[in-house]
Amino acid sequence: MSPDVWMILAFAGLLIAGVPVAFSLALSGAVGIVIGLSPDMLATLGTNTYNSIAKYPLIAIPLFILTGLIFERSGVALRLVRFAQALIGPRHGGLALVAVLVCMIMGGMSGSGPADAAAVAMVMLPSMTKAGYPKPFSATLIAASASTAILIPPSVALILYSIVVPGVDLRALFAAGLFPGILAGIALLVPAMIVSKRYGWEGGTPVEGAEQLSVRATFKQAIPALFAPVLILGGLRSGLFTPTEAAVVAVAYGAIVGLFLTRELSLRDLWELLGEAAIISGVVMLIIALAGIFAWAGTMLGTFRHLAEWIISLTNNGVLLLVLVMLAVLVAGMLLDAISIYLIMMPILIPVMQHFEWNPVWFGILLAMNIAIGQFTPPVAVNLMVTTEVAKIRLEQTLGWALLFVVAMGCALALVAIFPAIALWLPGVLGYNV
Repeated sequence: MSPDVWMILAFAGLLIAGVPVAFSLALSGAVGIVIGLSPDMLATLGTNTYNSIAKYPLIAIPLFILTGLIFERSGVALRLVRFAQALIGPRHGGLALVAVLVCMIMGGMSGSGPADAAAVAMVMLPSMTKAGYPKPFSATLIAASASTAILIPPSVALILYSIVVPGVDLRALFAAGLFPGILAGIALLVPAMIVSKRYGWEGGTPVEGAEQLSVRATFKQAIPALFAPVLILGGLRSGLFTPTEAAVVAVAYGAIVGLFLTRELSLRDLWELLGEAAIISGVVMLIIALAGIFAWAGTMLGTFRHLAEWIISLTNNGVLLLVLVMLAVLVAGMLLDAISIYLIMMPILIPVMQHFEWNPVWFGILLAMNIAIGQFTPPVAVNLMVTTEVAKIRLEQTLGWALLFVVAMGCALALVAIFPAIALWLPGVLGYNV
């Protein structure tokens, strides 16, 4: 067998054996280097791992992770829930609507689906259960809605995509993700409202303490949270700061909100959050670093080129191939996290994207939407794992509801694929390079 095949088989075998993705990438890359190149080339491992993470835009990832943790601890989610519920009022499906809206707003702060899911689930699940919503439905709806966090800017996934794909403007990606993210939220909301009305689930049971709060009072409390996305996106649009600097601003703003406005964050809490963010970021950076070995070996051996040529040879029909690619990414999203998918698949998909002249910004949004679906699709559904843990239910109890929301978000994905302007109109109006 060729070194290419040995490397791919080693990677697949290690994953099946339960080896973490980061180490599977590194070890299979080392196998390819030893068999296809020379054992002496193992001396490049240190250089490749360093070069993979020695990139200025990557600084934004740990900072946005920290931002999400700060806002989660600052009581922002509860204030958003109270405002949204006061605004919507009691009606069938009212709490479902609140859950989706709050997840989307929180996504505009954290850029992380699991962080979004955790913050909203802690606040919404008790209220939805009290109002008659089944726990499996509530947990799945929140998990699916939280997946929009990787579409609505700032998005950790889109930051990584802009680094992996050369020449893509991150500001254009952020702008392009806004309307598809909103569309995905609406797509989830429609079946949620229909089901809620059919079964008579009331949305009128307020969050504890919200009975006495008016729209005006809850809006005043929610202003710091609502202003966060405006600050980040407004600063990017005005050129006041770069995407990486926006992450620094977001952390500083979140700390100010938690320490001085909501006063639910102490200096001790902030110190603990720094440690928690460091641990999460360390895992992310480890994957990126060790994936550099796999990427270098695949490039030197021509593995990615061979796979891309094989994919292109399947059909000359770009639409059919796009459907096949989306299905492959969907399956990958059910098994792997977004970061791993980008690092593993993009070296293969970039030549395919260039061959069929797909717009890289539009294609990046399609990938993100597909990966978002994977975040709440068993067997490995990171968002769903978070919400089911909060709800104290088994993951398999959510399967039926998960399939319903997969179909719903799949329709939104199809619309963006058929009408690229949904993603590309806003960055074009803002003057970004698309």
